[in-house]
Amino acid sequence: MGAVAPATTPVERSAIRKISIRLVPFVALMFFVNYLDRTAISFAEPNGMGEDLALTAAQFGFASGIFFLGYIVLEVPSNMALHRFGARRWLARIMVTWGIVSLLFTWVDNSGQLYVLRFLLGVAEAGFFPGAILFLSQWVPGRHRTKVLGLFYLAQPLTTVLGAPLAGWLIGHHGLFGLEGWRVMFLFVSIPAIVLGVIAWFYLSDKPTDAKWLTREEQEWLTTKLAEESEGKTGARAGHGKDALKAAFGNARVWVLSLVYFGFVYGLYALAFFLPTIISGFQEQFDTTFSVMDRAWITAIPYLPAAVALYFWTRHATKHGTRTWHIAGPAVVGGLSIPLALYMGSPAATVAVITVTACAIFAALPVFWSVPSRYLTGAAAAAGIALINTMGNIAGFGSSYITGWVKDWTGSYTASLYLVGFFMLLSAVLIVSLAARERRTAATGSGAGDGDGEGGASREPVEAAR
Repeated sequence: MGAVAPATTPVERSAIRKISIRLVPFVALMFFVNYLDRTAISFAEPNGMGEDLALTAAQFGFASGIFFLGYIVLEVPSNMALHRFGARRWLARIMVTWGIVSLLFTWVDNSGQLYVLRFLLGVAEAGFFPGAILFLSQWVPGRHRTKVLGLFYLAQPLTTVLGAPLAGWLIGHHGLFGLEGWRVMFLFVSIPAIVLGVIAWFYLSDKPTDAKWLTREEQEWLTTKLAEESEGKTGARAGHGKDALKAAFGNARVWVLSLVYFGFVYGLYALAFFLPTIISGFQEQFDTTFSVMDRAWITAIPYLPAAVALYFWTRHATKHGTRTWHIAGPAVVGGLSIPLALYMGSPAATVAVITVTACAIFAALPVFWSVPSRYLTGAAAAAGIALINTMGNIAGFGSSYITGWVKDWTGSYTASLYLVGFFMLLSAVLIVSLAARERRTAATGSGAGDGDGEGGASREPVEAAR
């Protein structure tokens, strides 16, 4: 990954500033609602849903994870459709569809219905996250991408910082409309997705030349710069169909990056889905009592420092040049810290260690997502980013189901958290190995064996050779 970026021009600064103000907050808000909807089940389970539907830990884990199976089925086709039909139409369609499915959780009556709706929610949401990443990547040149994706990614930890207390507050309205508290929560977190989907249809622009809020000079600069960067990347000459898929699926880097992302997401969703349940377990483990709102606020604690860490880590990566240690370092910290939570002697100490893990995961993720677009462009980028995110969704299913299953089998979360640590350390090893391979390739000037899918693939190394 490159060295420190040169000074910017006035038109460049104004264009990036307008994108950061006009597009990024809105897409981040969409992501906020997206992540809240998919993780709402984690707040519902320990606050009445688990008891009302008679769910075991394994059943809850399966219900949490089956979402990702539905997502996986349509992820790559959905991102290819977004590239063909435009982000404005496709992201709006996704939001309205998932909002309707999410609304149906209000009336779920048994575990079977829960499984079906979670699967359908994954189908409805398929392509949203990689589509949002692709959309923003196609608006900003590479030197600004880490910063923009970092601002976008702030929505994810802030979803829990704000969403956990909001969920607790909604759950506290037990009896509203004759519904249990957890059903009230599902009702009110679903509506924003439908509303935002309708707004997105009219608010978003597919490309800089469609944006009336940019000056002609800004449009021309962005279009020219993005076109220059696309030259030489895998997919630059590929079409929409088989050629684009071949360019992405035949790129060895994409598969390594998919495995790196697998490790991060395994940790992310193990925390997201089971942290509220683990916190509920503090009452028995440490002989204490927490109200619904207490548990909601404790759940939110790790994510506020994580948002701060994410912001400053991406700023550092943007200012000094994104390097392998910006990704590998947090993976090592997260992999080593998460098992330590097992040995803490109080709720405060346990949450403190989990906070370190959350900071590590969220610091690395936006930096990681600046990497795929260094190698891929066009429809190949759509397919490649979707493939990487598909591996993340496999991790989401695996971490959710395996964590619950191992808890039922062993009676504790000990083995599950060690497994989280293992996968995160594996991510660190893989990204370092990829960087070393890229340096060797750059040193020899040979791309042989890259598996890039076409001779004009980018030779830009993952890390500057220093």
